[in-house]
Amino acid sequence: MVFTAPSDLSGGLYFLNGKRTTVKASETFDVIEPRIGKVVAQCPKATAQIVDEYVKVASAAQPAWGETTALDRGKVLHKVADLIREHAEELAVWEVKTNGKPIYEARCDIASSADTFDFFGGIATAVLQGDSLELPGGPSQRIAYTRREPYGVIGCIGAWNYPFQTCVWKVAPALAAGNSVVYKPSPFAPASPVLLGEILTAAGVPDGVYNVIQGEGEAGIALCEHQLVAKVSFTGSVASGEAVQRQSATKNVKPVTLELGGKSELIIFDDSNVQSAVAAAMLANFLNQGQVCTNATRVFVQRGILASFTEAIVKEANEKLKVGDPLLEDTRVGANINEGHLQRILGYVESAKQEGGVVLRGGERVHPEGVEGGAYFDPAIITGLTDEAKAVREEIFGACMLILPFDTEEEVIARANNTTYGLAAGVFSGNLARGHRVAARLQAGTVFINTYNDTEVNVPFGGFKNSGHGRENCIDTLRAHTQTKAIYVNVQDTTEHCF
Repeated sequence: MVFTAPSDLSGGLYFLNGKRTTVKASETFDVIEPRIGKVVAQCPKATAQIVDEYVKVASAAQPAWGETTALDRGKVLHKVADLIREHAEELAVWEVKTNGKPIYEARCDIASSADTFDFFGGIATAVLQGDSLELPGGPSQRIAYTRREPYGVIGCIGAWNYPFQTCVWKVAPALAAGNSVVYKPSPFAPASPVLLGEILTAAGVPDGVYNVIQGEGEAGIALCEHQLVAKVSFTGSVASGEAVQRQSATKNVKPVTLELGGKSELIIFDDSNVQSAVAAAMLANFLNQGQVCTNATRVFVQRGILASFTEAIVKEANEKLKVGDPLLEDTRVGANINEGHLQRILGYVESAKQEGGVVLRGGERVHPEGVEGGAYFDPAIITGLTDEAKAVREEIFGACMLILPFDTEEEVIARANNTTYGLAAGVFSGNLARGHRVAARLQAGTVFINTYNDTEVNVPFGGFKNSGHGRENCIDTLRAHTQTKAIYVNVQDTTEHCF
């Protein structure tokens, strides 16, 4: 099979046995293109019966894939990476249509996705080897060794803010470890995993090893509860993650990886380079229309540079944050995922105003020329709030920067950690000793020192507290997609028993 990017969604949004397809179901959901805010397709919602069919296909295909060597699986994943790079521009355009993010960001996501397949394809042989263990008496009497074996079927539920990349982060390690996958994307962004499926098939992944279902709550519950699903990986909100964890223990016990929300912070000390801190704060708040789980909407600024930082960040935002058609090269802020989400963001801006906040710029809906129907928002910078304000406590998941002054190191660490989330944090200081000291005390899965939203595939990604458990990317992620089996071997003719 040769991969060709589709021109529309008419070929179906399900993927089974190596092919795009569709299903018959009594209920459908609207597929909306965020860029223009219009319905472009109707997609059937998977029922429990449809989920059962797809899981059984994945279960039947997995043993043969799992029995191939890690080296051979890695070769296939390298081909996947090559195909992603070969079709990077077509995939980036689809990502814009699916999510609404600017094309320059989508290109970065696609390039990173290719790297992810290369990484897991490259380390599989070394990481998935077992250990040989010496036992009392030495190898002339008995030995033990371990094997890393795939779980079987991995049920994956993805997010809408990084549709292609989120899918890749889950699928690449699962396939490298010899598992099969049934993937359910968000109904807000359903197309990207199907495109990935066609690339996987073109690269040589056997039919049935990767499959895509669509739907909402019923499909997700059926996937989590299915007894042939041996592990679940979920990205989404805390409330949904709690439900996924409960559902995954309803009919059998299975491990669950949860990458959930955040309410991260960027702490800027007064010995920082202000322009560098401004650049980091922009990255920490306005990528992907602010729809990033690691975003640091809480920007704590030490009072000594509060005025200069505030002036500089407003100037930078006014100059750089062009809201427009995300397919245009000079656009830096695209469309929010849908109308409902935009109204949620506007609601947080209004609540901030009611609680004493001052909007220094943005905070309103805009209608860029040519894409007036999309859910576009001019990013907001807000001051004057206390830590008790709703916008400061809750995850906004939109382009709203909240500037919060502080006086001392001890004070800001306590305030930063005073949240139920723990996904990410950032520290800016000209004193690296302070940077390391503060980073060690922040309760977050990822801490950035003098940078923000930096991501590499070999570095663990995941949260503390309610931001989830388990990690994506990195060597540990590959190991987490296997089970360890211990094997004892008696090498003597007789065995002495203790009874």
